[in-house]
Amino acid sequence: MSTPTITSLAFLTPGNFADDDPYTGLEETLQLFEYGERLGYDGAWIRQRHLEHGVGSAAVFLAAAGQRTERVELGTAVIPIGYESPFRLAEDLALADVLSRGRLQVGFSTGMPHAELLGDLVYDGDWRGFDLSYGRIARLVDNLRGDYLGGPDTVIHSPGNIQRPRLQPHNPGLVERIWYGGGSLRSVRWAAENGLNLLSGNIVSSEDTTDFTTAQLNLLAEYRRALGGVRSAPRAALGRVIVPYDSADAATRARYREYAASRHERTLAPRAFGPKQILFAPDVVGTAEQILEQLAADPVLAQVSELRLELPYEFHREEYEQILHDVRHLIAPELGWRPASPAFQETGR
Repeated sequence: MSTPTITSLAFLTPGNFADDDPYTGLEETLQLFEYGERLGYDGAWIRQRHLEHGVGSAAVFLAAAGQRTERVELGTAVIPIGYESPFRLAEDLALADVLSRGRLQVGFSTGMPHAELLGDLVYDGDWRGFDLSYGRIARLVDNLRGDYLGGPDTVIHSPGNIQRPRLQPHNPGLVERIWYGGGSLRSVRWAAENGLNLLSGNIVSSEDTTDFTTAQLNLLAEYRRALGGVRSAPRAALGRVIVPYDSADAATRARYREYAASRHERTLAPRAFGPKQILFAPDVVGTAEQILEQLAADPVLAQVSELRLELPYEFHREEYEQILHDVRHLIAPELGWRPASPAFQETGR
């Protein structure tokens, strides 16, 4: 069995906030990004969530995060493409990326969660015949390439300026930092064929197997097979819910154990999700020693060099900080990871 060797460590947070006080939760999430950077994490990622107590516009949030951090990669996992205009979102992402000096990492998925509630609010007219799948993502990526619109002689006039029209700001490097959250063989194949980086997390489709590990290994193998010569150095990141409690108090440890126990049943058999059957990975909760033992036995982790720590929903800021602290000090170094900055200085939690 191969030994995991992690060279890039990131975290993904849900961005929780209270219904009657969204500012406090969002501000605490920005502070968590700052804290993660001080710890030396390579990436800080936010979920995009609609109709929930979370970030509804990742581009807006990451623009703010870019002004509060200096080095850490700023990611979003994942933006459901069904709600987005491929051109307008490309503008927002390009602008946020320029403001962050090229640190955005943008993850996408297909479809429209809560479509029965939001579809008619997002679109004027019948949206049910629109392409809300891979083609919509491909159009956004094409827009980011910044090809000129119209013919070679097409120009637009603005105050003090005459120029050929294309998406602005023109920021071609962002195209190389687009990710797809792939959970099925078809989706990872499409991601590879279109040169996108791959995010693989705790949920995968049940295809010819009911074993989560086997299914995820098959996804990584298919992605690399389909990649071929499209890209010489693809990035594939693995997401895991990892909750160490070494520095937590007794009450918090009990809360973590209860959280893991409440989610264990879903890992025992495939679950119906629309027309699909899906599989869930178990959460990795315990002491650093127990967690390292489980991670060392995870054959999927041994296949990647990038680990993304997925923080649980509805935890508190101090709990998130404790988890990040323990992973950074007690777990990640044992997997071969080193802080991104040689000048790393921790200011404490």
